[in-house]
Amino acid sequence: MATLVLTVIGDDRAGLVSALADVIAEHGGGWGRSQLTELAGKFAGIVLVDVPQSNVAALTAALEPLEGVLDTTVHEVAEPKAGVALAPLHLELVGNDRPGIIREISTVLADHEVSIGELDSRTTSAPMAGGQLFEVSATVHPSADTELDSLRSALEELAGELMVDISLEGTQR
Repeated sequence: MATLVLTVIGDDRAGLVSALADVIAEHGGGWGRSQLTELAGKFAGIVLVDVPQSNVAALTAALEPLEGVLDTTVHEVAEPKAGVALAPLHLELVGNDRPGIIREISTVLADHEVSIGELDSRTTSAPMAGGQLFEVSATVHPSADTELDSLRSALEELAGELMVDISLEGTQR
């Protein structure tokens, strides 16, 4: 079996998931984990698919006619690298919205050899002060070399600079 990661994007309309699922099923593929969403009138997502190795080329070719309706990119997954990592952590951030927050937080994480497994962000109206609040919820994966005390210190320093609240907890979502 081959494992594929499909990325998809198109103008949102009814039937997009069904069209994609039909093509996957017709080629003996199994739909695994996925995250699909509508953002600003666009439908976008990522889907993990297991398919017989002999059907990878045919599935990839069959997805091409969806172009224009649903642009799809296919990435074959290599065997995962073996390695020891620390348990996943959950990161939360809330503060006034401003440009660069994701850049700042992702830089601190990368500097401490922490990868981002999932990241959800959104803006909401600030109830009392007006303006916009920026909220982030993420699952992050420290490497075996990550010094958690140093990471926490760097995040606390960043929270002070950005004037946001950041929490890092040792439990998964």
